[in-house]
Amino acid sequence: MNTRKVRVRFAPSPTGPLHIGGVRTALYNFLFARKHGGKFILRIEDTDQTRFVPGAEEYIIESFKWCGIQFDEGVTTGGPYGPYRQSERKAMYRKYAEMLLESGNAYYAFDTSEELSELRKLFEKKKKTFTYNAFERKQLKNSLALSKQEVDELFEKKTPYVIRFKMPENEIIIMNDLIREKVEVNTSTLDDKILFKSDGMPTYHLANVVDDHLMEISHVIRGEEWLPSLPLHVLLYKAFGWDTPEFAHLPLLLKPDGNGKLSKRDGDRLGFPVFPLQWKDPKTGEISTGYREDGYFPEAFVNMLALLGWNPGDERELFIMEELIEAFSIERVGKSGSRFDPEKAKWFNHQYLIRKSDEELADLFSPILKEKGIETSIETIIRIISLVKERVAFVHELWDQSYFFFIRPEDYDPKTVKKRWKTDSYEHISRIKELLADIDDFSSENIEKIVKAWIEENELGMGAVMNALRLVIVGALKGPHLFSIIELIGKNETLARIENGLKVLGKKETG
Repeated sequence: MNTRKVRVRFAPSPTGPLHIGGVRTALYNFLFARKHGGKFILRIEDTDQTRFVPGAEEYIIESFKWCGIQFDEGVTTGGPYGPYRQSERKAMYRKYAEMLLESGNAYYAFDTSEELSELRKLFEKKKKTFTYNAFERKQLKNSLALSKQEVDELFEKKTPYVIRFKMPENEIIIMNDLIREKVEVNTSTLDDKILFKSDGMPTYHLANVVDDHLMEISHVIRGEEWLPSLPLHVLLYKAFGWDTPEFAHLPLLLKPDGNGKLSKRDGDRLGFPVFPLQWKDPKTGEISTGYREDGYFPEAFVNMLALLGWNPGDERELFIMEELIEAFSIERVGKSGSRFDPEKAKWFNHQYLIRKSDEELADLFSPILKEKGIETSIETIIRIISLVKERVAFVHELWDQSYFFFIRPEDYDPKTVKKRWKTDSYEHISRIKELLADIDDFSSENIEKIVKAWIEENELGMGAVMNALRLVIVGALKGPHLFSIIELIGKNETLARIENGLKVLGKKETG
């Protein structure tokens, strides 16, 4: 591993919401920095102003705040290597482009976009692909193919130009990746990328390498989609005469079904978020769901993401952030893509939910009850939570598993009535009502003992009677232990529910 002090960065572009693949990249950088006592930097790469989306940078920052991913330097915290927004560093990039021109590693290109478009069409007709490379540049309008006089005339006319990297001809570049190990590329397969645009702004490639050098980045941990850019970036470091950081290219997050990278379309199609927070497109007004708004705990979201591409080497699946930091290593990040499983994401949230105290969950559930006009003591909510939390993955699902504690049933599930309300149910439930009316100790244990003893004495079917009793108390065959429900709603409410059930369901005719 690089012996330099560990300094890593996450450098998103503010072109829209942050995909969970980007969150995972940032998380791995954060874990790596913390594991090695290094620094983690947030840099905003906004050199392409045509793709800038208002609110995207704020969204990115808020996403990391929610996740608990903290930055040591960057646009949110400042630091000694600022500014950390590329548009604010604009003035410095020209100098580095000129350094490459002077060393012969770059050249001016005056070709217009229309001329290049025509060339592409011409090549397509010949069933070939046009590439601005070491061979084709000799015939094009650039400072390598034109005479000095021709170039000077173009400058005098203020002809727009770009600065391109001069890719070496037929040279094997051997690179090392911490995840993929040795990577070899022949430069003949690469094109002369634009480093400096005609609008006076650098492209991603130049700005990225310059900023990483100036910010003393020791390790570049980024997505697999940047692997094709690795040869150019390594050659840029070489051209400048700078130390090259170590690179690690993370595997893709794959869609749950079929092949390919996980996309927003997959989330829309299968009903799960691909963004950490809800995003409203400022142009279309379209709203995309987020993990926060869907009810995920940030700890569960982070834990789930950490295990998409990395494994701890043992059977553990649940980690708090400190445990992730302790266990994380780049060596245990896999090469192949990781298939996203929305059901596993829910499983993680369930695990974190059931590990929270009943008191904490009651605090989270109380606002939902208030919205529904339910007024009850926090002690009652805590007791209800203890009975139903194992049945849910999200706090908002608690209502569906507990509404019958607060609301007397007005109607009864038709399928259950047809199947469970027998010809003798009216008589049996009427007798149980009389039993319950005479009980003073209305604890779950005492009620259960008395009711079950009566069922056994009368040699009745336990299931048949209990299903009918649950039907009149709850309105359906759902909910936790029936006698716990009865104890919590109390004697008066229990008797009122039985009375209402008997009235609505009545006696079932025989035959």
